[in-house]
Amino acid sequence: MTTQGSLRNRLAPHLTGQLSPDALEQVRLLSSGAIKNPHATPDAQAIRRDISDRDRDSSLRPSFVRDAEKIMHMPAYNRLAGKTQVFSFHANDDLTRRGLHVQLVARVARDIGRALGLNLDLIEAIALGHDIGHTPFGHAGERFLNEVFHARTGRWFFHNVQSVRVLDVLYGRNVSMQTLDGVICHNGEFEQQVLRTASLSSMDEYDTMVQDCWSRGEAAISHLAPSTLEGCVVRVSDIIAYVGKDRQDAIRAGIASEDTFDDGLGGAYNAWALKAFVADVVEHSLGGERIAMSEEAFLEMRRAKRENYQKIYGAQEVDGDMDKGMAELFWRLYERVVDDLLAGRTEAPVFRHHVRHVAQWLGHYGHTYDWERDIHLTAVDYISSMTDSYCMALLEYLFPGSSALFPRREHF
Repeated sequence: MTTQGSLRNRLAPHLTGQLSPDALEQVRLLSSGAIKNPHATPDAQAIRRDISDRDRDSSLRPSFVRDAEKIMHMPAYNRLAGKTQVFSFHANDDLTRRGLHVQLVARVARDIGRALGLNLDLIEAIALGHDIGHTPFGHAGERFLNEVFHARTGRWFFHNVQSVRVLDVLYGRNVSMQTLDGVICHNGEFEQQVLRTASLSSMDEYDTMVQDCWSRGEAAISHLAPSTLEGCVVRVSDIIAYVGKDRQDAIRAGIASEDTFDDGLGGAYNAWALKAFVADVVEHSLGGERIAMSEEAFLEMRRAKRENYQKIYGAQEVDGDMDKGMAELFWRLYERVVDDLLAGRTEAPVFRHHVRHVAQWLGHYGHTYDWERDIHLTAVDYISSMTDSYCMALLEYLFPGSSALFPRREHF
């Protein structure tokens, strides 16, 4: 029987999860405060739209601590517990919800960041907010919403871009540019062996970047790079956090077995990945102005992620049932929401459960929700904010009989 202490990936035999003696000593010095990382992001450098006393950096609540707390108190953060990570139609409460995923990313990223002497509060804020704009039904829901939004407007919907809209616009909490930048650049779908920071010095530059993403979609998003090393750490940690965890969930859901994967580790790949990849990133990033992995680690991460796509994400049992009817339902839902907004049907769910809710929240901070300015974006705000269960309930309410398209979720 393989134990966690003896885990070995036969496809990456040199990734032992151990640091070299020199790296161990440098980590010890950084962790103790004996030396500082000159490339860490100081709280004093936080840039915000509104320079107010309420958000000023203090010893008790540094700038990026404030960001993390702002995010955790948003209703949109609470809803992450109702959005499944991959397996939307499986009745198993042990399967990962997106609320757990963002915490796992934060945990991995903090481990790396602590070893490198980076700003752990900024890391936490980015990690907790990186998926806050995600749709119901995981990446399948993201794909369905993007298809109809692009067809109707020519713009593109991606969850990382919606996440910064949630943080920056819909809840008006004056989140720092560094946190917003890390969120929009997290790009867990675009792995890189070496992550170097990009230049970003003002909110005007940031706003231009966001608009470019709405207009050009993947063509713009695939070239984004975080402006801080903390953002780079979260980006690589996103993949580390899900590549093995998704395998555990696939086995629990009956999509895969312990013998499905080529590395021979089955669900234990998660424990191996957390140890091996974290140590490798630390070893190859110490003392530099970039976050890097060895070639062996990078190729193994890319291989494992590709295998997940082949054997989990693309499996008929995951997206197959949804693709048959859910895509059409998303179109019908989108058109109905837009119609209700244009007609001003204030009794409609989009007004009762979204427009009034957001307007009331923003009112506490002296802002308004300009929902009429862009009806299609308001529809996107509403649909992407839904939990899986709310979305299914709304579809059945608006389109009686549509629940027949949902796979049965039974525990017995």
